[in-house]
Amino acid sequence: MKRRTLLAAATLAASLGLAAGAQAQTKWDLASAYPAFNFHSQNLVQFTKDVDEASNGVLKITAHTGASLFKAPEIKRAVQGGQAQAGEFFMVSFQNEWPIFGADGLPFLASSYEDAFKLYQAQKPLLEKKLDQQGMVLLYSVPWPPQGIYTKKPINSAADLKGLKWRVYSPTTARIGELVGAQPATIQEAELSQALATGVVEGLITSSATGADNKLYENLSYYYNVQAWIPKNAVVANKRAFNALDDAAKEALRKAAAAAEERGWKESQAVDAKSIETMRANGMKIEEPSEQLKADLAKVGETVLKEWSDKAGAEGKEMLDAYQASK
Repeated sequence: MKRRTLLAAATLAASLGLAAGAQAQTKWDLASAYPAFNFHSQNLVQFTKDVDEASNGVLKITAHTGASLFKAPEIKRAVQGGQAQAGEFFMVSFQNEWPIFGADGLPFLASSYEDAFKLYQAQKPLLEKKLDQQGMVLLYSVPWPPQGIYTKKPINSAADLKGLKWRVYSPTTARIGELVGAQPATIQEAELSQALATGVVEGLITSSATGADNKLYENLSYYYNVQAWIPKNAVVANKRAFNALDDAAKEALRKAAAAAEERGWKESQAVDAKSIETMRANGMKIEEPSEQLKADLAKVGETVLKEWSDKAGAEGKEMLDAYQASK
């Protein structure tokens, strides 16, 4: 009897020791607005798998794509307020809140991936500081393909855009619409197909990926590859949730984020080429802009950049100087 009691005590002590040594599992929700088949969403899902593996299952992140948890304009605030531990938001949509969020949406400031990455490096220190002040941590950022113009009719100059019902998604796209005399209408991506089908939108500027994902070739006929800018999504975590993680989980999160950023930048370039071919195969005319259209858009770009710089002040100058020095 005594031996049996000692054995039971030893077994209990061992089980308690294992329980004490085991790490509690932490579960996060990550909100995203883009459909599951979009390359940003696929990258997010891979990111969550990498975090799970790198943390040995200690940190489990569930990616909620397709605006299933929060709509696009709500995600950033939801992460700030802790309603979701992490989220993905389109930075240029928040330019009115802070001009630097809109830096990568400035027309023709960075039209190649190489320049876009240099702009990101100039933007990143300011971005991390601002997000920290807002109670968030930047995990990674991935660009959309370069932005082009979609229309029903051919356009040879900015004058051809006058009066067009023009979909906007940021202060810059709205301002461009105003400058060319179009009629701006704010439409989120999830509502874009319906807006086109019902005639609420007749033209827009967006990426080739958005064009292919939303089958814009069903309602529009022309894509002008103007490569106006290369905007980015930011994937962020709530600062309190991040700080509550142990060092090993933080390291796993950062490691997975770095891999997601590198993978996402490469995938964006591949998706651009693939999306353009998809649109061409479905009857959309893929055009290079005329010299007149390029000249007209360059003038619009100068106006937008000047207005942005005036609002961005010292921070904007700091970022632009760092960017120019890197080129």
